[in-house]
Amino acid sequence: MRTNRRRQSLAPLLRNARLEVLPTPTAEQRVTENVAVGRTITVTASPNRGLEATLDLAERLAGQGYQAVPHLAARMVSGRSELVEITERLLAVGIYTVFVPAGDADSVAGDYASSVDLLEDLAAIGRPFADVGVTGYPESHPMIVDDVTVQSMWDKRRHATYIVSNMCFNPRVLRTWIVRIRKRGITLPLLVGLAGPVERAKLLAMATKIGVGESTRFLTKNRSAVAKIASPGYSPERLLDKTAATLTAPESLVTGLHLFTFNQVAEVERWRARLLAAAEDGSLVG
Repeated sequence: MRTNRRRQSLAPLLRNARLEVLPTPTAEQRVTENVAVGRTITVTASPNRGLEATLDLAERLAGQGYQAVPHLAARMVSGRSELVEITERLLAVGIYTVFVPAGDADSVAGDYASSVDLLEDLAAIGRPFADVGVTGYPESHPMIVDDVTVQSMWDKRRHATYIVSNMCFNPRVLRTWIVRIRKRGITLPLLVGLAGPVERAKLLAMATKIGVGESTRFLTKNRSAVAKIASPGYSPERLLDKTAATLTAPESLVTGLHLFTFNQVAEVERWRARLLAAAEDGSLVG
């Protein structure tokens, strides 16, 4: 009975799950054909396609009635003048939430070498967005030691309103990380990042085109993540089931899920709907 109640408690997280898409030419159609209007869709930033692709897709999705959240990759923004222009452009179409990663660009476009730099300028121009998200790393970042990533969240807490965790595949690691950041005094609401069930061939094809970190950069820096997502042994529902107690504990401050779709929107959305129905009747299986 306790297990069923725990599984049912996941329903609100599944119901409000955000979907992350990549700014490809077919992304808008994939969303509009498979996701109900009003849901939150986040749009990644691609060094190869430029920030314009992200902003354009976010504007079009907002115009369709979705809660669009563009990724403002700090390393891709030249400075305060461009930041002000981006801000005015987004506010004009009713976009009031953004996500600010550092970004995976090899070179810095201008003044912002890190997300903290851009966040500080957002504060300086009057905190124009109602909600600003930043990244958390349950599993080790390929280029940053763990203590630095936790400290970075502490440094960003004054400027951000929520955290999105990067993909994690180990239930124990995810549970431990959530407890650790809360003990550290980080109290921002947390959206847990989860890779949806995607097909191996489609994942690799998408990764070589654009990827989470862009093209071969994604494959090079995230080989283990790609292997885990594409592995027959990966099961996002098992990860949820094994972390349910932590994710639903009030002290964890987990407010939702952030689903990485790799633009397999139809597949991930069908999976979410099925899992939500199962959670609502207590039959979620791991």
